Amino acid sequence: MANLVNRFPWIAGVVISAAAALLAWGIHVLIPAIPLLTAAVALGIVVAQIPPARREIVGSLAPGLSVASKRFMRLGIVLLGLKLSLIDIARLGWLTILLVVALVLLTFVGTYWLGRLAKLPHHEPLLIATGFSICGASAIGAMSGAVKAKDSDAATPVALVTLCGTLAIAVLPIFWHPLGFTADQFGHWVGASVHDVGQVVATAQLAGTSSLAIAVVIKLTRVLMLAPMVSIASLAVRQRDLRASSNVEADPAVEAKPARRPPIVPLFVAGFLLAVAIRSFVPLPEAVVSIADIVQTALLAMALFGLGTGVRVKELVSTGWRSLLVGLASWAFIAVLAYFAVVLT
Repeated sequence: MANLVNRFPWIAGVVISAAAALLAWGIHVLIPAIPLLTAAVALGIVVAQIPPARREIVGSLAPGLSVASKRFMRLGIVLLGLKLSLIDIARLGWLTILLVVALVLLTFVGTYWLGRLAKLPHHEPLLIATGFSICGASAIGAMSGAVKAKDSDAATPVALVTLCGTLAIAVLPIFWHPLGFTADQFGHWVGASVHDVGQVVATAQLAGTSSLAIAVVIKLTRVLMLAPMVSIASLAVRQRDLRASSNVEADPAVEAKPARRPPIVPLFVAGFLLAVAIRSFVPLPEAVVSIADIVQTALLAMALFGLGTGVRVKELVSTGWRSLLVGLASWAFIAVLAYFAVVLT
């Protein structure tokens, strides 16, 4: 076993991630109100606060946790496309679709602007904007990989989107009746404003089957926005690198070094779009869809555990108060925008 670990140093971290995903599934089974992926992120955050475990996380487990949080995340995003049917989305009607797209764009731009205004470091404004406007920690992982962000850049956004998404499960149902929503309208509101798919399910199911169905379709419409948003960000990074390369070449005193630029459309995004097309136009057996869903959930659970281990609560509390304010403001912003979207439809 030792020889195997020495030959493949990522094995230990992957095994731990798999065990954590299994534990998260057990927590979800015992307490259905806790989404599996939320439990996986939370486990990673909790484990990372234990000093002996933290030493292993940055030591022997680091290669495997990196594989889980990056490669497994991308594979999980590709399989997530098999949940999306363009036919189901089209049934929402053009007004609803346009409002969902507008909601994502407004939330993204507004949150990014707040992050820049608050002078958040590095890629944090971009990652927080992505997570809150599209699909939570999964979107943060996808965007992080596309723009080559450091793991430390993703840690705070993951913690914030997990916190606010979990709060939504408890808070949004309180406003259901005071806002005068029908069950279907409540589902629309939840799907348009809650971050992670699992958190949407946990919240919307309280209003019944019809509410849940509407919430999931609305949410998956937001998920579809992940592909263009990541591609645009990747293109922006590519253009930035080209400008930097041009500046280096223009300076004879600086030796030019070839830089590996991100592709215009990341491979996993192309895979995600292909999976959406297959789900929309190819009659897949129900067994295939079910197996893909299980594998996708397992991969994302392992990936989100890995992302969660990068969170340092002590540092977040002492230096991350500006990030917390941006996250809470974005959470309230998207809830208000989603309310008006429901009213307009």
